[in-house]
Amino acid sequence: MSDGLPWVEKYRPETLESVAGNEGIIETIRQFIKQGQLPHLLFYGPPGTGKTSTIIAIAKEIFGKSYRNMILELNASDDRGIDVVREQIKTFASTRQMFGGNSQQFKLIVLDEADSMTNVAQNALRRIIEKYSQHTRFCILANYTHKLNPALISRCTRFRFQPIGDAATKEFLEKVIAAENVNITEEALNDLIKLSKGDMRRNLNVLQACHARAGGPIEPSDIYECVGSPDPKDIELVVYSLMNDDWSQCLPLISNMKQEKGLALADMLTMIGDIMVNVELDEKKRAKILTGLSDIEYRLSSGGSEKIQTSGMIGVVRSALD
Repeated sequence: MSDGLPWVEKYRPETLESVAGNEGIIETIRQFIKQGQLPHLLFYGPPGTGKTSTIIAIAKEIFGKSYRNMILELNASDDRGIDVVREQIKTFASTRQMFGGNSQQFKLIVLDEADSMTNVAQNALRRIIEKYSQHTRFCILANYTHKLNPALISRCTRFRFQPIGDAATKEFLEKVIAAENVNITEEALNDLIKLSKGDMRRNLNVLQACHARAGGPIEPSDIYECVGSPDPKDIELVVYSLMNDDWSQCLPLISNMKQEKGLALADMLTMIGDIMVNVELDEKKRAKILTGLSDIEYRLSSGGSEKIQTSGMIGVVRSALD
């Protein structure tokens, strides 16, 4: 049945040893388990960095095959209100484990996307964590800690999951590539890792999509097309035009490229900014260009017109260079 699963689920780590990246966190948690002193946990960090995979691997290591009976897993982006805390969480936490065997004598409640919980629900959760900590452990997963109640954070041991490093990502992807017989060039694999920025979920989804549609070896152009990111060669052409051509030549070039390749100005701005950081320029001019590009990006995110902001981008670069 695993053949029909998305690769994100098919290759989800089964043990702590198989979790990619964040080795320091994994080693610390392994010591907690070894000593039988697992605290309440708070995992936070960007998406796709292994927070959910790590807590599931912890549950499997502590409880074995029967781990499903010993954990309550809730996605707080759906189950986010006070009723869930009062009913599901409190009911599960208040019942003791009857048959522990060799397992540690506690149950585990996993709250995914907890930063989506209402303030009322978070306040109610504080008291439940204190009251039932003798035989229940909580693991709170979140992308942003500033959306969590400080009193809730203080009751947990915090671990920040960083974007997975390129070396660990490549090692994991190479195992998937070998298992699925994926035909991908080395350059395309490196570009995939670069574009995903440490998000393993995104890596696997893009790789599976490219593999499904590719008639031959997966090339860098396939990766950029699947991700919807501009080809670096196109952006280099745009940057050259921005720095050397006048407005009447540059605007048609960018407009035609956006239309023909379905590119968004926001994505182009990100890559143009990366190039401008490394291009040889007077520091004052570079600072003026990057400040102007950030203003353009802000206006776009606020609902500004792409056509007007495209002209504004050209004006920012030309006025800084003249």
